[in-house]
Amino acid sequence: MPLNSVNTNAGAMVALQSLNRTSDELTSTQKRISTGFRVADAKDDGAAYAVAERVRGEIAATASANEQLGGVKGLLDVTNASLTNVGETLKKLKTIVVKLADQTITADQQSQYQAQAKELTNNIQSFIQDAGYNGKNILDESVSTLANTVVRNGAGVTYSFNGYSALTNVFNGVSAANAWTAGSAAAALTSGGALTTAISNTLTQLNNFGSYSNYIDSQITYNKAKMDAQEGGLGALVDADLAKESAKLQSLQIRQQLGTQALSIANQAPQTLLSLFR
Repeated sequence: MPLNSVNTNAGAMVALQSLNRTSDELTSTQKRISTGFRVADAKDDGAAYAVAERVRGEIAATASANEQLGGVKGLLDVTNASLTNVGETLKKLKTIVVKLADQTITADQQSQYQAQAKELTNNIQSFIQDAGYNGKNILDESVSTLANTVVRNGAGVTYSFNGYSALTNVFNGVSAANAWTAGSAAAALTSGGALTTAISNTLTQLNNFGSYSNYIDSQITYNKAKMDAQEGGLGALVDADLAKESAKLQSLQIRQQLGTQALSIANQAPQTLLSLFR
């Protein structure tokens, strides 16, 4: 091909191709800077984008599971608070029942102690009935099932724990304490007696529900750590190096300016050649 031609401007063609490549790179760099992603869509890197979308889905699912676990944590915290108050009240009731078991007290004293016992058992009933969270009470005997299941991770795997009929197994045993005589009060204090059984049942459930709470807390913490690790891996896969891209942007802007000038000079060459024949 002739170096100097009025029909084909080779220099302009080379300059235009170079300018187009620079413009394409500049567009890609601006996209990375504006989105913050090296891989913003499938056009950037189809394989990496597919992996990233799968990981994003897993993160979203795990976050959703943690929301459910958070609700259960609230339910268990309220339940533990209820049982703690029931246990404290049972201790107070025991001190009253010990006095009721004393056959040397007067009838007036007995009546006073029975009145105190009545107030304490009313408190126990209230603590149990008021242990609701978001419309659910796992200490209420009216629940249709004692088994409770919650999703614990993004794969839908569940964790199950049992509720407890505290009205039946704790309150009902001591509900008549206000009518206990010395003999029935003494019987309630024996091993296997009503009060001793109520206290034992409460302590057992405090242990159980405490264990449930610890499991939920540990699972929430683990899920958060897992999501942090997934976010880190996702960032390494698709995030843009903004410092690098910023420097590259400046370089490409300069190249674009020089390319524009080179194209302008190349376009003037045929005009210069034509002027020789005038």
